[in-house]
Amino acid sequence: MATLEEITEGMRQRVGDDSGLDATLKFDFGDDGVIYVDGESTPNTVSNEDKDADCTMKISKENFLKMVNGELDGTTAFMMGKLKIEGNMGVAMKLQSVLK
Repeated sequence: MATLEEITEGMRQRVGDDSGLDATLKFDFGDDGVIYVDGESTPNTVSNEDKDADCTMKISKENFLKMVNGELDGTTAFMMGKLKIEGNMGVAMKLQSVLK
């Protein structure tokens, strides 16, 4: 399974300099750490800082990788309770275009 560092680097590549999110987003993998995406700064930044975000997505690292690889649909994960979203749902919706 990918390390947190590998996942973080992959997110940096997907997000790029301007993701269009215009918000902050945090992926909370529980004991496996966090990925923080600052889509408000220019260029956008991706780090492992555990800071407050406009939207926090709680998901296991395993299910996150399945979502990124197209093996698990975000909406399905949410409905099945594998993904919990706190804060601005609109940010989560915008994220789908970034992850594709």
